Amino acid sequence: MRLLLLGGSVFLGRHVVDAALARGHSVTTFTRGRHDGGLPEQVERLVGDRNGALEPLRSRTWDAVVDTSGYVPRVVRQSARLLAPSVGTYLFVSSVSVYADPSRPGLREEDALGRLADAAVEQVDGDTYGPLKALCEAEAREAFGDRAIVVRPGLIAGPLDPTDRFTYWPHRMALGGEALAPGSPDTPVQVIDARDLAAWMVALCERGAGGTFSAVGPSEPTTFGRLLAACQEAAGGRAQLVWVEDAFLTERGVQPWSDLPLWLPAGSGYDGLATVDGSRAFAAGLATRPLAETARDTLAWFRALPEPRWPRGALTREREAELLAAWKAQPKDR
Repeated sequence: MRLLLLGGSVFLGRHVVDAALARGHSVTTFTRGRHDGGLPEQVERLVGDRNGALEPLRSRTWDAVVDTSGYVPRVVRQSARLLAPSVGTYLFVSSVSVYADPSRPGLREEDALGRLADAAVEQVDGDTYGPLKALCEAEAREAFGDRAIVVRPGLIAGPLDPTDRFTYWPHRMALGGEALAPGSPDTPVQVIDARDLAAWMVALCERGAGGTFSAVGPSEPTTFGRLLAACQEAAGGRAQLVWVEDAFLTERGVQPWSDLPLWLPAGSGYDGLATVDGSRAFAAGLATRPLAETARDTLAWFRALPEPRWPRGALTREREAELLAAWKAQPKDR
């Protein structure tokens, strides 16, 4: 198969490249040329800009395209319409953030999608990201019809992750000592390894069958407690977890999802994003590896970075210590 990646040098796209090459396909990437990502020599690199500079894509044919870099419907429209006559399948990477009611447990592909008050908005932020992705999905379907595949991942984890959203936890467990764990160990949580997602998306392109899939993991429902136990296993089990109530953290301005990655306080309006129904994707062949393997490999990658850093955006050790001290100082009968 001849595969085109719109993107391909960063995180998920880079894993798609590896998965496609491992299955014997030829790969072309289309990027702005800012990040090489250590791409293998056999990858063809096209340089341009999706925001208008699409000339390198003209008069070319591919069997499938994987779009990991579409965030604005106008941009997706341009590339999808240009490629529709010369590409068999268009796989668009969307997000579970498209759903209109993120508080609803068990969200499914048929559920209502978010909408923008002003469809002309192109600024991507926390409020517009999901509705813009929904509009991008519509552009892919408009151009490719039943040849369009829409994949809605949950939180993506694994080596090469530039966001550090999952990376914080195995890194923190490896440091040992008392570690602040938010909310309850029974809180549902979903994480999908980028390598599992990438391999499955390549397989979808091989089959060429369209459809919409919520891609979440692991295959068996899990909890925050089990996830941190997996991170403990990967890191050597040196940290002592101190579970701190949601209300205590929110009262002190701790930001869900960013200060403490994966944490969504109960009743915050986002509970559904940790219980998305992934049965359609699993029926279509999605397979997920153990969380401990994802944690171990992510930690090894993070430790090997040429310039060591603290996970981006996450609580500092000093702030964590302050919160733990305040938590312990509360009256015991609270």
